[in-house]
Amino acid sequence: MSRMAVIVNAGAGLGYGEPWRESLAARFAGHGLDAEITLASDVNHLMEAARAALAAGARIVVAGGGDGTINAVASVVLDSGAVFGVLPMGTLNHFARDLRIPSQLDAAIATLAAGHVAQIDVGEVNGRIFLNNSSLGLYPDIVRDRQRQQRRLGRGKWTAFGWATLAALRRYPFLSVRLTVGEQGHARRTPFVFVGNNEYQMQGFNIGERARIDGGALSVYVAQRPTRFGLLKLALRALFGRLRQSREFHVFQAGEMAIETHHRRLRVATDGEVSVMTPPLRYRIRPAALPVIVPRPQEE
Repeated sequence: MSRMAVIVNAGAGLGYGEPWRESLAARFAGHGLDAEITLASDVNHLMEAARAALAAGARIVVAGGGDGTINAVASVVLDSGAVFGVLPMGTLNHFARDLRIPSQLDAAIATLAAGHVAQIDVGEVNGRIFLNNSSLGLYPDIVRDRQRQQRRLGRGKWTAFGWATLAALRRYPFLSVRLTVGEQGHARRTPFVFVGNNEYQMQGFNIGERARIDGGALSVYVAQRPTRFGLLKLALRALFGRLRQSREFHVFQAGEMAIETHHRRLRVATDGEVSVMTPPLRYRIRPAALPVIVPRPQEE
């Protein structure tokens, strides 16, 4: 049997106990895989388990959970020489979806058993990696407020997210930033900066998806001084495929970029997790940095 380390985020309280772990191991065995399964309680446990697996000689390390879990384990596997695998077990699973990894558990395990590896790009900001995207402005504020409501008020994730979004739109703070892309400087006053690991579809009904994660470039999206109503107009333009015609929306492509601001510290979201960083923010793409098990092209 092929052996791999499997690290699952069991901290969400979804019944991931010992009987479930044994059932998951049996599913892996059914595909000819010997899985050493760790149920991790939090992000620190996830990363410790990944380090322990690598130290024990694991050549394949699999993360089971949502995009935050995938990011945490991938940050340890990166540069280790091991291959990364994904079990999509979160709410949205953006990374797995863009790699065409099946959302159904047995199909995802079958993909791991097939063992087809692709080298994908990784984004990085001030030493912290992101597989999907990083953002400043509205979104990190919304995430911080959502987490506060969940912790203090006991609200569900989506209820808290809705209230946090309304609160952020009421405040509607702007950031004054200077983006340096190559030799060009761009001063912007904006409610958000969105930096994607490769190009995101920003128009039509496939908005928020990527056709590839191996194009070797960051994509930077900035709204310039829109009002609340202007932000709604941008959303409608995106839906109807006319966003790039807007003078209030700017798109840049870059291998690396710096963002400067007068703020001493900034909240920065990376794959949905928020941390505080000291500007300038230095972004770069790391082409083909992470080997990931994905479906073979004919299986997509």
